[in-house]
Amino acid sequence: MKIFSFPSLLLSFGLTAFLPVSASEPAVSILEHGAIADGTTLNTKAIQSVIDTLASSGGGTVVIPTGVFVSGALFLKPGVNLRLEKDAVLRCSTDMANFPPLRTRIEGHFEEKFTPALINADHCDGFRLTGEGTLDGNGRPIWDEFWTKRNAAPDKQNFRNLSIPRARLALIENSKDVVIDGVTFKDSQFWNLHLYRNRNVSVKNARFLVPDDYKQAPSADGIDVDSCQDVTIQSCTFSVTDDCIALKGSKGPLALDDKDSPPVEHVRISECVFKRGNGITLGSEATIVRDVMVENCRVTGAMPAFNFKLRTDTPQHYEDIHFRGITFDSSGGSIIVIKRWSQYTDLKDLPPPQSIVRNITVSDIHGRYGSFGVIQGNPGQTDISAITLENIDIKLKDSRLNTRDVQDLKITNVIVNGSPFAPPNDN
Repeated sequence: MKIFSFPSLLLSFGLTAFLPVSASEPAVSILEHGAIADGTTLNTKAIQSVIDTLASSGGGTVVIPTGVFVSGALFLKPGVNLRLEKDAVLRCSTDMANFPPLRTRIEGHFEEKFTPALINADHCDGFRLTGEGTLDGNGRPIWDEFWTKRNAAPDKQNFRNLSIPRARLALIENSKDVVIDGVTFKDSQFWNLHLYRNRNVSVKNARFLVPDDYKQAPSADGIDVDSCQDVTIQSCTFSVTDDCIALKGSKGPLALDDKDSPPVEHVRISECVFKRGNGITLGSEATIVRDVMVENCRVTGAMPAFNFKLRTDTPQHYEDIHFRGITFDSSGGSIIVIKRWSQYTDLKDLPPPQSIVRNITVSDIHGRYGSFGVIQGNPGQTDISAITLENIDIKLKDSRLNTRDVQDLKITNVIVNGSPFAPPNDN
């Protein structure tokens, strides 16, 4: 079925000046192209045909209606959006043959052949992923396979995240003015939402979930902000078993020369709830992360809430990072963790690089939590300075803040367990 819209007809004649500001675009249900909502039938071809038809006729919205639709990798195109209606479920196939390997960005580099995501959108400016439905990674059998093979591996340290094929739920890359609104991401085989090299992204009212009864879904990150600028994450809920939000880039001693990994900059996170996972993390693959504001959020899970991973093999610049207006409500977890992270590092026979952590603020927080945490760099590698803790009233099981080689640590109006908090001695 060929669909024409008024905007597409104007575009075909080159009359872009006459396009209306908010042109109405067609919305096509995948049922019109033969998709079947039985939770079993593979619908990749039917759904991709809707995408392709809309793309060829000027754009529009692919609609996933109520029901459970199984699919392999889908590839969005410029001008084509995706909407999941209430009670709609777009579920990953667990047959990896439906995710043919291709060159893809993952863990701070490009893998020449690895699994694509369920939803792939590359150079799709203005892309919209919306609705009250669910992207379901169907991850449990894949997680079980991962742990079975890892536990059987002779050298578990060399059994890495990419050792078996598994799909992210969404990879959006090289795009501007992206909106993700209302969607639930659940049971992802790998990362849930991977944003790579985008600008002006809004993620709001979304949920990122791993079942409470699954102890550790491997690398089930909520949102990975990879080499992006101007990102807003608002009113989202995270209950995962890895990083809730990870700010990422490149890795290795030459990472600052990596032209494929521009800085992560201008990130705003607000009014989110962190129930389970590893909080807001910088790294583990990251070079420059700066101008980040996290405010008016609630942390109810025992986790490293503000987690700065300092690689020993990568020059990292973490600066102008601010956390304020945070409510804590758990008996465990650490408020701030800035320390060494050495898993899978490789200096490539080069000297250890130097890193900077500076202008970090934790302010206007209250509630109850496990411990204050740790602020310690890699000896001889990390310059940590201008750390400010202010306007804090918190009850902690462990009131110590373990610090080492921190310059200009400011503590103002900090009350712990009802008493003024004394500045720690470096240890």
